[in-house]
Amino acid sequence: METIVSVQNLVKRYKDLIALDHFSLEIQEGEVLGLLGPNGSGKTTAINCMLALLTIDKGDITLFGQKMTPTSYAIKQQIGMVPQQVAVFGELTVQENIDYFCGLYIAEKAKRRQLVEEAIAFVGLEDFRKFLPRKLSGGLLRRLNIACGVAHKPRLIILDEPTVAVDPQSRAHILAGIQQLNRQGATVIYTSHYMEEVEQICTRIVIMDAGRSLAEGTSESLKQMIKVGETVRIELAGISGEDMEVLKGIPRVYEVTFEDGQLTVRSRPGGQNLLRVLDILQQKEIPFSRVYSDQPTLNDVFLEITGRQLRDGGEAE
Repeated sequence: METIVSVQNLVKRYKDLIALDHFSLEIQEGEVLGLLGPNGSGKTTAINCMLALLTIDKGDITLFGQKMTPTSYAIKQQIGMVPQQVAVFGELTVQENIDYFCGLYIAEKAKRRQLVEEAIAFVGLEDFRKFLPRKLSGGLLRRLNIACGVAHKPRLIILDEPTVAVDPQSRAHILAGIQQLNRQGATVIYTSHYMEEVEQICTRIVIMDAGRSLAEGTSESLKQMIKVGETVRIELAGISGEDMEVLKGIPRVYEVTFEDGQLTVRSRPGGQNLLRVLDILQQKEIPFSRVYSDQPTLNDVFLEITGRQLRDGGEAE
């Protein structure tokens, strides 16, 4: 399988700030690579260096097996970039915007006309082709932004926070579209603060912070790296310290707490202890009501690895 992106020991400094600290990354053909990290972690800087939009202080970058430079136009023709900030022309209609950006790569008018129509249909903007961007909702504007970046059918697509502040319907449409592009053969780099999106569409995930890669793997393998496994929460009136000690003796359980009428039993990865907990409560004749069992999430992984918790809205603190 071809290596589409190879970044080796990349260093990027802004005076005294080290934005990328010997950052390395490899992406194989057909992957959907989720690049995660808190604000300021170096995600966008890494992407801009891959695209040769920034000079680098040290390291090697190759795309499609070729060294990437600012004048590597043949390489850049195979790349589609969807930036975090919507980048379209306000005085051009939806169709004209897509045609303009597609025209940067495709000179033949007949072929470009077909690609533009396919891009409009792909993002579901058939009824808005004559609209100016200011007449579109936030979700539709994001769809236009994506169409402009992928209309020329690139082999590598980079999407930097493409679903920020969009409605659920547009978000679902965008995610389904990314999966469709991948099935059609595109390799994808996807950055997002929305962990559920990354878990849904990414085949591999890299978590970075302070310009370094801290962990990488599939969603499931990353969850195995942290101490948090199954978390059982049970509502009950009360429980003695002695009975809590019995629960602590369950294999892989590392924490048992009781607060505000809720018993919480946390296990390390590999421990499926819901039935064991309920069996002990029944044996001790401890009445309970609601029962919840949660498996670890990417948010748990992110928190343990970076030491930062995601707030509502996606930013890390």
